[in-house]
Parts: sequence; C-alpha cells; structure tokens
Amino acid sequence: MVIKKCNKLAVLSLVSLLSACSSGHWNTYVEPSQQQLVSTLDAQPQQAWSGQIHADSYPDITAPSNVRPCCAFGDKQKVTFVGVPIPFFRVNNVIDLEQIGPHTFAAGVYSFTSSSTSVLNTYGGENNGIFYTQRGGFIDLAHVRDTADDTIGLFFEVLAHLGQAHTIELVPELGRRYIEMKPFDTSELSDHDQWTIAAHLSARLAYFKAESHEIAQWHGYTSFAPFSERVSAYSLEDLYSNMLGATLTLKLIENQTMLSEQEYNKQLSIWLNATLTKLQIVDKPTSREALNVVDGVWWDSTVSLPNKYMLLKRHYQLGDHQTPYLLPNERLNATLSTNIDANAEPMPLRLLDSIANIRLDDIASLNMQISEAFYATFEHIPDDLWRQGISHHMFADIARYAEQFDTQEMQTLRNASQP
Repeated sequence: MVIKKCNKLAVLSLVSLLSACSSGHWNTYVEPSQQQLVSTLDAQPQQAWSGQIHADSYPDITAPSNVRPCCAFGDKQKVTFVGVPIPFFRVNNVIDLEQIGPHTFAAGVYSFTSSSTSVLNTYGGENNGIFYTQRGGFIDLAHVRDTADDTIGLFFEVLAHLGQAHTIELVPELGRRYIEMKPFDTSELSDHDQWTIAAHLSARLAYFKAESHEIAQWHGYTSFAPFSERVSAYSLEDLYSNMLGATLTLKLIENQTMLSEQEYNKQLSIWLNATLTKLQIVDKPTSREALNVVDGVWWDSTVSLPNKYMLLKRHYQLGDHQTPYLLPNERLNATLSTNIDANAEPMPLRLLDSIANIRLDDIASLNMQISEAFYATFEHIPDDLWRQGISHHMFADIARYAEQFDTQEMQTLRNASQP
C-alpha cells in the first residue's frame, strides 16, 4: 500500500496551547496495492497486505514537546508553594468514565474539541485525572494520553528510517535525550513486516521515553521550576498507564486507523473508553474511597504537595512487562466490597521485544545524557552506569538504586520522627 501526505498559570496554558498547535498536523491515506485491486476485481479473497511504502510521503510529525499535567497520587491533597501552605486549597484529581473528554493530539495543558469533530457525544477538554479500575488498578489518564501521542509521533519517522542509521532528538530533561536507530538489512522484509516492526518499535520507544521521565523526576528535573516533581517519580500507577497508552496507539497503527490527526483523535477516544470499560473502571465515589483506604499506606494525606514522601508506595520495576497494583482484599471495607470484586484478577500489559525474528532493542535505543548540574543526584550510583550516558537497557538498574536510596531515606525519617 502507498501512503501519501496532504500535509499552573494562564501563561503556561497559553504557551502549551501554542506548542500543541505547532506540533504539526497530518492527513494521510492508504492506496490499495495492485494485488488488492486484482483480488477485488476478480472477486478473489484478499491476501496479506502488500505494496510499496514511500518514505517521502510520510507526515512531518514527531513526539510532542509538551506534556500534560499528571496527577500526584492521592485525593484532595494539601499544597505548599515555596514552603508556604496554601490555605483552603486541595488538589481534586479524581474523575470517572462519564467525565473523560475527547482526545487531542499533543494537547498539553489545554485542549478543546468541538462537538462537530468529536465522538461518543463528548466535547470540550480532555479532562484528565486519576481513577480506579478493578483490573488495571489506579490509572493516570494524562500518562496514558502522553505515551499514546508519543507512539504515533514517533511512528512515521521510525518507519521512514527503518534499517538506516538515524537519530531522533527528544526534549532534554536531565540532559540530552535521543533515539538512536541502527542500520540493518530490510531487503527480505515485506512492507507489512516493516510497518509492523516500526509500529512495535515506536510503542517501545515511547514507553521507554516515559521511563526516562520517571528517572528524570527522581533526579530533580522539573518542568516548572518552583515545584519539585520528586513526589511523582516512580508513582505506582505511572508506568502501567504509560504502557496502556502505547498499547492503544499500537493497535490503531496495526489497524491503520490513524491516517489523519482527526481520525487518530477519534479512534483513540473510542478505544480508550472501551478499554477502560474492559478494565472495569469504577465510579468517582468508589475511586475516592479506594484512595481513602490506602491513605497512610500508599500515600499520606497529612503531608502537603510537593513533599516527596506524600507518596509512600512507589513502583521501581521498570521494563516491558507491567502489572497493576490492585487494592489488597484486607483494604476492601464495606463500601468498597459492594462495588469492587475481591476476586478480580490484574490485567498485565507487555510490549513485544521481537518481531519477524528481529530483536527490537538491537535496532534502536533510547538514550539520555546527564548534564553536570545533576551529577550530585547520581553519587549513590556507580559511574559506569550513568556518566557516559544511559540507554534504556540500563533504566531498570538506575531505578533499583533509587529504590535503595528511598528505602534508607524513609527509614531515617521514621527514626527521626520517633520520640
């Protein structure tokens, strides 16, 4: 088949909106191959997808430079700003299925979709937040959407350069971040194989980009300088949410239902709602109660944001297999027992590491370099793991050192608080 191209403040919201608008739009279509035309005219069954793919016809888009504000784990948290408590203010993060708005590619802080271009009878903003699902645990919708957008943003560039040495620059955080694609022989691969390899590779790279962000937050990166983001680093719902987003867009690419920005936004909205229903999303009062019963165990409502240890439970197990955290049965009180199945099984997610006998990690890697300003935050990690740069193959090792550090630091804080 041939693809052709037709082409915390108001200030922050405006900047994000402008950035989203400049991210590039796309509107492509797929032409039937000669084989498909013959089978159609001869009334023959359609064979496997085949045809030529011209790299110069791909949309000029890339992974968005802006991110959506994510939700700190918890509900109605107190907030301090530059050390001063903000009275009478609480963070209200919890939403339910009926409140989820239509998806907008590269939405950033603000988006609006009119009813004429929306689906599912929804319009307006994305209305991101956190909620509980019986099979996927807590999910942060901003993380889902960001990694979904990164997957489609990377796909066409990955496909155009598959088999070639190529570098994709990403927005720096602790330092330079980039994807390094490596040359390999594609002469024996069908167009369908190349499409499929590029799809799965893009999903993996988008997900590893999310892992790099968790690492960056832990080591002091902030998108808005006065607010520390360490409280969000390795939050227990983050990576499962990210992988869910990568998985959804991967399916759209496989189905070729993402050939225009409008089609992508509509299809992702449809698949998102259907998937959350499949994961058994609960209503808002139940999500709130679910957060309430792990207060003091997974998070601490007595600690104000952005204190790092408002979050008590973290997820340091990085990698291409992710399993969600469901509420322990001993935490299911009378209210939750009515609305949550104690026998519900978690729905694990995974991203394939090999397609058509090609190991995906052999043909591309996501890399991050550490600028000198962050050296001090890596002092507890051996130099050979980070000083010359970190590839995604090493992310899990970096996270294990973070876990060791946090365990010791939390114990020190507990000991200091005891009389």
